[in-house]
Amino acid sequence: MPSAQIDGVRLHYEDSGHGEPVLLVMGQGAAGRGWHLHQVPALVAAGHRVVTFDNRGIPPSDDCSEGFAIDDLVADTAGLIGHLGLAPCRVVGVSLGAYVVQELMLTRPELVRQGVLMATRGRTDALRTAMARAERTLYDSGVVLPPAYAAWVRALQNLSPATLDDELQAQDWLEIFEFAPPVHGPGARAQLDLHVPDGRLAAYRAVAVPCLVVGFADDVILPPHLSREVADAIPGAVYREIKDCGHYGYLERPDEVNRVLLDFFRT
Repeated sequence: MPSAQIDGVRLHYEDSGHGEPVLLVMGQGAAGRGWHLHQVPALVAAGHRVVTFDNRGIPPSDDCSEGFAIDDLVADTAGLIGHLGLAPCRVVGVSLGAYVVQELMLTRPELVRQGVLMATRGRTDALRTAMARAERTLYDSGVVLPPAYAAWVRALQNLSPATLDDELQAQDWLEIFEFAPPVHGPGARAQLDLHVPDGRLAAYRAVAVPCLVVGFADDVILPPHLSREVADAIPGAVYREIKDCGHYGYLERPDEVNRVLLDFFRT
């Protein structure tokens, strides 16, 4: 797996396929390999060059445990685009990765041909604030949840009732979550301090990059009404909502997510 030095930070990335480039930006506490289950194969098959990477804080990229800001993640993304000669390219982000893409479109619009924001938001509300505080408190307490219990909580937080009501699917997901827990370490802890400040929705009215916003209908982490607010703020943005999926919609309903992505890329 190759790496690039971007402003003194080592970022590990993977480069697949040939054609018009697409850069995929992963969410909080997750590695870029998550895109390789469904999105990378579909995009490569459609004739795209696809680059994924591990954000700072996620090994084997540098963990930067001393802390960092969203602006650092945006600069990392811009630097990788420049390092690999991708500009202007399509940039897709999910959750925290979508927030990074939003800010990239504002600060470095010349790098982005089209932007896709999945499960995103442009403000912080009471529940998201409480959730972030609880995650930090749990991490700092040193308490480690039993793997089976942690898997159950993760399933409830990230999957749709449509998935959980299917006994075979639910069992498969619980086993995956139990044996492949989220990244845990000082860099992942640093990511927990990142948040969306108030007032960003107004700032996104200045975005001039063609943009698709995707909401996941059953997402309890970042419910679709928050994604729709971002779409309403960005001039000309297209909003699509995908049914029967939660925060991991790109994994739960990959065929529909990939179809929406490729349809947008063709416009």
